Amino acid sequence: MKIQYYTCDVFTDKQFSGNQLAVFPDATNIPDHLLQQIAKEFNLSETSFVYPPVDSKHTKRVRIFTPGGELPFAGHPTIGTAITLGTIGAITLQGNETTIILEEGVGPVPVKIRLTDGKPTFAQLAAAKLPEFNDSVPSADILAKMFTLSREEIMDKQFPLQFVGVGFPFLFVAVKNRKSLERISVNVQTMEELRLKEVFVFTTETEKTDFQFRARMFAPLLGIPEDPATGSACAAFAGYLAAKDPLRDGTLKWNIEQGFEMGRPSLLYIEADKKAGNITGVRVGGNAVMMMEGFLEI
Repeated sequence: MKIQYYTCDVFTDKQFSGNQLAVFPDATNIPDHLLQQIAKEFNLSETSFVYPPVDSKHTKRVRIFTPGGELPFAGHPTIGTAITLGTIGAITLQGNETTIILEEGVGPVPVKIRLTDGKPTFAQLAAAKLPEFNDSVPSADILAKMFTLSREEIMDKQFPLQFVGVGFPFLFVAVKNRKSLERISVNVQTMEELRLKEVFVFTTETEKTDFQFRARMFAPLLGIPEDPATGSACAAFAGYLAAKDPLRDGTLKWNIEQGFEMGRPSLLYIEADKKAGNITGVRVGGNAVMMMEGFLEI
């Protein structure tokens, strides 16, 4: 039996950039016990498997796997899957903008797809969960050693260390500048001892003038030594930043560079809504370009 798949590069408008994704637009005939093995075979950050929705009001159901396990939600697979389904005609797109609903482990995820010259090129997801915060974090001294940096390069006074998640938690750590970010060498043993699954490290020093942050994301315990672009982390990052912003009502926006140190430049666009000082929604968006199509023999 042959099962069709596609690959795309996500959070970029150029081929051979961004974060790679494999998409199986119809995974109904793939045995469940093979899903993890297939993701491991592709060995990309994530592979997504698409099914008919459980609720007929929704568009599709999506399961997402890293080489190491299944995720309840992830940003770049959500964005890439939406654009792939639109590109191959597996979903109906109307006008210049269409909103679909993807069922994921965290619940229904709305995704807005935008067309350029009649083709889907950009998508923006709204996180199904509001950001959740946890201040029980490792010390800056331990994290500096884990990253092989000096203590002075951890900017925890300006940007406090914190876990934030919109499905699962990321530890957010600010460093002094791009040189500090580039120099990071993760001690995986320490990361394992601290039980840190996903760490998002960022700086305010950027390469592009219209971008506010540059970041790297490490998840070696999930089979991802470093991720070129992490939509779920950036959605949580929108919550992290919004919670510290004095704005009480309105929408905040930031642009994020990621993956540059890996040679996979990625551009992510995040937003957070606030009402009466409370965060009421977070979104992350970006482009994607199609790369390959083929068949998996089962």
